[in-house]
Amino acid sequence: MKIRDFGVEMWMAEYENDAVYNIAETCVESITVNELLSMADMKTEAFERIGQMKMTYGAIEGSNELRTEIAKLYDSASVENITVTHGTIGANSLVYDVLVEPGDHVISVLPTYQQHYSIPESLGARVDILPLRWENEFLPDLDELRLLIKPDTKVISINNPNNPTGAVMGKEILNGIIEIARSVGAYVLCDEVYRGLDHEEGFTPSVFDLYEKGISTASLSKTFSLAGLRIGWVAGPKDFISRANKRRDYNIISCGMIDDYLAGIALRHKDKILERNLALVKRNADILDRWVSNSEHVDYIKPKGGTTAFLRYSNDMKSEELCRDIMKKTGVMLVPGTALDMEGFLRIGYANNTEILEVGLKRLQEYFDENWGGSCGKSRA
Repeated sequence: MKIRDFGVEMWMAEYENDAVYNIAETCVESITVNELLSMADMKTEAFERIGQMKMTYGAIEGSNELRTEIAKLYDSASVENITVTHGTIGANSLVYDVLVEPGDHVISVLPTYQQHYSIPESLGARVDILPLRWENEFLPDLDELRLLIKPDTKVISINNPNNPTGAVMGKEILNGIIEIARSVGAYVLCDEVYRGLDHEEGFTPSVFDLYEKGISTASLSKTFSLAGLRIGWVAGPKDFISRANKRRDYNIISCGMIDDYLAGIALRHKDKILERNLALVKRNADILDRWVSNSEHVDYIKPKGGTTAFLRYSNDMKSEELCRDIMKKTGVMLVPGTALDMEGFLRIGYANNTEILEVGLKRLQEYFDENWGGSCGKSRA
């Protein structure tokens, strides 16, 4: 099987350990195990429980306790609708392994997480791209989708809130996509790893709750600040989950027992985590918005959810060259648009440590002022 190099992950691996000001990070600032257990007021109890665990494989599909808590994130899910994976990346991969065969037709939005078009391509699918355009505030054009849909379309892949743009699809657009999918019996896979971080509503509607063939993937990494647990999940129709649980035997088996246990604690006390994280995201989003508003060198479609924004810059310099130069001269890390197959943009992650964001933006502005001076002529129309 041949598959394209994973642009954004290769970029992060190359630079994140050396960055002085990492404003490419996509997680809400991570919490420690001590912070989690303090929120739950069960530090002593938890460490005693972990100390007594016998390190077997544990519950293969995720413990009933954890799957019960995950199901509560949806309006209509039960334990039988949930299977636990190694992060959202494992959840997405599992879905494609189950659904996609050579010759199938898949539609994916762009920009998005590269899994959603590169994995189907590697499995022999015919993949069409539904572009998310600046002039449409990076929301999908349903008329364009209708032109792409085919009688044999197997999956329409979206993510909401969107990475990297921060665009949020409301129920009207989601139902429009579902109507088109239903016309040919296609599944709709929605990568919902940033769900819970809508800047106004908190939780966006889930495609799982809206469509009988809707599949949601998510994890504790972004919204819940616990990427180190590597716990994700798939929420889907029971017959699909049954198929997924047979397929997972080949590449997942089970997740770690300690991770499963701590994940259950986090979701039982999710209100405290979400209160902390939404406050941080909104505060940092305001900082970024003021910076963009005052800069003559970048503009953006203001993100409405998630933790990332897509900056359009006023120079013809290639985005990868630009990011390398910024990193070399300032220690500020960003992600070039080419890593997301979108030249002319920079992805910024603004939900990490507030001080790092503020200093990183200051250094970034100094770079622009020193190297570009006045506006370099890219239209902002």
